[in-house]
Amino acid sequence: MPIRTSSARWSGNLTEGSGTIRTGKGGFEGNYSFKSRFEEGEGTNPEELIGAAHAGCFSMAFSKGLADAGHTPTSVETTAKVHLDKTDAGMTVTRIDLETVGDVPGIEDGEFQKIAQGAKENCPISRLLSPGAEITLTARLA
Repeated sequence: MPIRTSSARWSGNLTEGSGTIRTGKGGFEGNYSFKSRFEEGEGTNPEELIGAAHAGCFSMAFSKGLADAGHTPTSVETTAKVHLDKTDAGMTVTRIDLETVGDVPGIEDGEFQKIAQGAKENCPISRLLSPGAEITLTARLA
């Protein structure tokens, strides 16, 4: 398997500096700052990028699980809400709420929910993040 690479550059101090985050193949490049991370400033932040990675990984794993069960989805759309909170240990990602909607012809809700839970527990990004952060899932059929 290939090794994935991303990079970041930061200039200046924490509160007044700024930086750029890039993915290795050039698919994404974004500016980030103290305000974009800890307030509501323009730009991205590491937590949004973790959320995007988690939503993408989960959607792929869920689509595979559905197809393996004989229910190829028309689409799976997932949002990840990443909670960054101040704890005794410092700023910490404490929870990620996954919200997914699947357009899956011919599947019953019970089977849909079971496959969604399996994808949540087994996608590589969930396995990476779950020891340190609570991961919740809300799944519904379109």
